Amino acid sequence: MNVKELELLAEKNRKRLVEVVYAAKAGHIGGDLSCLNVMTALYFHVMRGLTPNPSPKGEGNHKGEGIVMNPERDRFVLSKGHCVEALYVTLEAKGFLAPEVLDTLGKFDSILSGHPTIEVPGIEVNSGALGHGLSIGVGMAIAAKMDKKQWKTYVLMGDGEQGEGSIYEAAMAGHKYELDNLVAIIDRNHLQISGNTEDVMPIDSVKERWSAFGWDVVEMNGDSMEDIIKTFDAIDYTNKKPHLLVSNTTKGRGVSFMEGIAKWHHGVLNEEQCKAAVAEIEERIKGLEG
Repeated sequence: MNVKELELLAEKNRKRLVEVVYAAKAGHIGGDLSCLNVMTALYFHVMRGLTPNPSPKGEGNHKGEGIVMNPERDRFVLSKGHCVEALYVTLEAKGFLAPEVLDTLGKFDSILSGHPTIEVPGIEVNSGALGHGLSIGVGMAIAAKMDKKQWKTYVLMGDGEQGEGSIYEAAMAGHKYELDNLVAIIDRNHLQISGNTEDVMPIDSVKERWSAFGWDVVEMNGDSMEDIIKTFDAIDYTNKKPHLLVSNTTKGRGVSFMEGIAKWHHGVLNEEQCKAAVAEIEERIKGLEG
């Protein structure tokens, strides 16, 4: 997909996200919206081998879904697992989740939880206990190196999550084992549930910090699909360094009354707000389609 096609898809995913979170009456919509552009780019431009393959016998490695995963696929770990709604709508767009399954979010007996679980087709690991995702990603990347495989591992973290010490243990291991097949992304929207990250636990030295750990660090505008694609396309997967992308984003991106507002970390839309958000997104969709 080219940039314009990805922008259009991201807006359609954004509309679906708002509707799904509203129907479920739960979700971390602010962080969902800030990372949705990056997630759309990952699944529809960057990562390889992620076409869902139905099993002819209805069997597979996901309960009741009959989905067989390509063993050579790139892997994705959502370390900031509370933003799973953004992952769900992306998996639906990719063909892993049927719309009627996604519509069960927030309902009794749904396979969809408030954090990623391996019951859901396309999800690699249970995640969301903050600080754990990068360690899992390091293990995956080491496994690929040991097996001499070409697939890559991508880990999406939150900026509030950078206060977890286990992340830095994983950072040291990534450098030691020269994991140039590992890409970590920080969704740098500056807001966490208790306020601005710089008030809660400052991380403004994030680029210098990760560079000191021996990582290849690049900043990008995570609100710009063009810059996201340019940054991912420029990664050197042969430089013997793990990669960190600091994705500078806006909490609540794409819904004007949510942007940059901390309360939307875990805000629940009412009917009027949902209609206003959908109308705003639909206007952009029309512009991109035109």
